[in-house]
Amino acid sequence: MSVTCGLECVLCLGFSRWAWKRCTYIGAYDSESWPPATAEDFEPIPRMCGVILANYEDNLADPKLSPPEAYKVNPDWVVKRVRYEETGRKCPPYLVYADRDHKELILAIRGLNLVRNSDYKVLLDNRLGMQMFDGGFVHHGLLNAAAWILNREGETLNRQLVELGPEYSLVFTGHSLGSGIAALMTVIVVNHRDEFGRIERSKVKCYAVAPARCMSLNLAVKYADVINSVILQDDFLPRTPTPLEHIFGSIFCLPCLLFFTCLRDTLKQDKKKLRDQRRLYAPGRMYHIVERKFCRCGRFPPEVRTAIPVDGRFEHIVLSCNAMADHGILWIEREAHKALQLLKQANKASKKQESTMERKESLKQEHRIALEKAVSLKVPHAVDPDDDGSLDASISEAAMSSSNPAGRRTNWDELVQKLFTKSESGGLTLNKDIFVED
Repeated sequence: MSVTCGLECVLCLGFSRWAWKRCTYIGAYDSESWPPATAEDFEPIPRMCGVILANYEDNLADPKLSPPEAYKVNPDWVVKRVRYEETGRKCPPYLVYADRDHKELILAIRGLNLVRNSDYKVLLDNRLGMQMFDGGFVHHGLLNAAAWILNREGETLNRQLVELGPEYSLVFTGHSLGSGIAALMTVIVVNHRDEFGRIERSKVKCYAVAPARCMSLNLAVKYADVINSVILQDDFLPRTPTPLEHIFGSIFCLPCLLFFTCLRDTLKQDKKKLRDQRRLYAPGRMYHIVERKFCRCGRFPPEVRTAIPVDGRFEHIVLSCNAMADHGILWIEREAHKALQLLKQANKASKKQESTMERKESLKQEHRIALEKAVSLKVPHAVDPDDDGSLDASISEAAMSSSNPAGRRTNWDELVQKLFTKSESGGLTLNKDIFVED
């Protein structure tokens, strides 16, 4: 009897300790050891939020969701806008925008629309381990949408880059569902830069705002030099290891599902998580906007931390009343704007300022360290920086010599053939196992 009572006490104490730690865990703990971001690196993010918000407007000349003046979209610079009626239920709406002030050609994709069945169709088109790509696993439905947009808009992007000039960068951005699509588009384009006039790798960027988990850990680290994820404090989506199709297809309410996910992941060892190659993660370099502290009321001035984490990559669900609110694009845009102003003030006050070249070299070295750490932790298919050319910022001479001759129309059908196979009915089916050539 006494032994049974003792075991019950131990179990009760153990569960109480776990419940206390989970309920008192806040999002700020995920990045507490990360260094602060610089204003130069963070500067594009509020602008990208402004372009994403343009997808939600009926009339760009008279915006209802009016961001600060500096981030408003100029209707005259919108190259193309695609609404739900034109997407064929293949992806969310998007627009192509030529930002002439910052010399960027931007493709921005809106987030999940809760009343559109077509968005759920993209989201639920996946199963664990269903889609291999470039030596890792990715979300099948998001990759399908990414390939569809590139097949439709590849010529538009290529033509605009030629007309705008070589000084323009190609930027993909999106929110929530759109962030995963943008990230996977970036992976495809980075590996086919010759299709975009031999654009340099350093001129291709992605800003995934409130990102969905869309690629395995080896790919998330490999492409951290071109993909940037932006997360506001307690946002639930980048932290949710439960596949997206289970979240939105569950009969349980979201808070209950998150609680059971917490309990399950507590019992799963970190080494097992890292070595599960089918487990998906938020992509690329992380920018974490932190504005709340434990046992403090209200919001504090936001600070931005950045890193390329390998282990501890937003693995803990935060049981917070702000988990859903922190996912909203309007709130992220507002807090990102505040954070940028504070970073600029800190830059002015700082006596020691890093030059652009030094910062680029620092970022390159940080990426290399993250790749080496992934190898040392035995992450499946992790890329060894000494064996891979992904750290090179330009295309090799061999790749250049084999690319399309100047003036020839880009043949996107060739890329589609690499990504798809034709069914007997003539439809296109995404290949199940794709390894992209670097």
